[in-house]
Amino acid sequence: MKRFIILRRFKPDKTWGVLALAIGIGVMAAVGAKRYLSNQLAAIEARATGKTVAVIVAKRDLAKGTRLSADSLAVRPVPQKFSHSVAVMPEQFDRVDGQVLAYPVKSGEMILWGLLEDKKSPSFSARVEAGRRAITVPVDEINSISGMLEPGDTIDLMVTIERKDKKTTFPLLQSVRVMATGQRSSADPKSGARRRYSTVTLDTSPAQAQRVIVAREAGKITALLRNPEDKQAIPNAAGDVAALLGIKGGEEQLAEGDEQQIPVLYGGRSGKFPPEALKLGQTLSAEASTRQGDWGAQIPAPAAPRR
Repeated sequence: MKRFIILRRFKPDKTWGVLALAIGIGVMAAVGAKRYLSNQLAAIEARATGKTVAVIVAKRDLAKGTRLSADSLAVRPVPQKFSHSVAVMPEQFDRVDGQVLAYPVKSGEMILWGLLEDKKSPSFSARVEAGRRAITVPVDEINSISGMLEPGDTIDLMVTIERKDKKTTFPLLQSVRVMATGQRSSADPKSGARRRYSTVTLDTSPAQAQRVIVAREAGKITALLRNPEDKQAIPNAAGDVAALLGIKGGEEQLAEGDEQQIPVLYGGRSGKFPPEALKLGQTLSAEASTRQGDWGAQIPAPAAPRR
């Protein structure tokens, strides 16, 4: 009862009104400021997200003299306003692959052209390993698998030879790595768009390069796209190939191994010249010379896939 009487006697004066008004204004200002800051932060994030550019950065700390490669570099999107004007872009990776750093670069920092010792693109021959050979083979829309072949793919090569109105197809090389398609020596990191090209460059051994040269003149070469994890060799049936080619006796062995050989006709498609006896990397033995027939020419058969 006393409390009720006290509350009835309490009459707020002018000071209490001012205090309440100040508190109300303060609360409204705090809420408004918080909302404003949230909106500004969201706008900044939206602008940054909407305008980014992909650049090549160091995957880890790189010391001076480090040779750049795919193992030491990565692609990272950065806000366009913070991107350096001379930063290396992903589509320019070919030009920095194999280059040497003239200055150290920390992990996550952009790779700039001015940080490289040699600003020029390394020659394509530097990509060919010692003991290997790069050979270029012309292709059409079918042989290039509708332009879907990419540098780094693994393919098999088949050769088709025509003799006396008969066409015979058999393996030429197996598990061959594609080094370049046209003038492009790396896959496009930006898109899977197909590109037009009329040649593919292959990584081969010297002996394999010889087979390709002879087969290119003797018939038509077709590329078959292969899963890089597929290490199984394509078996050759000597009897079937001999029957298709019309070889009497079928003495030629086309089994896998060092003794495997593929019979080809060099210059015989035109019908103007008799077949020549060819045997790359070997000399014709006296036995082979005495046994010459319509198909005395031979080249080594495809080697087993590289593991």
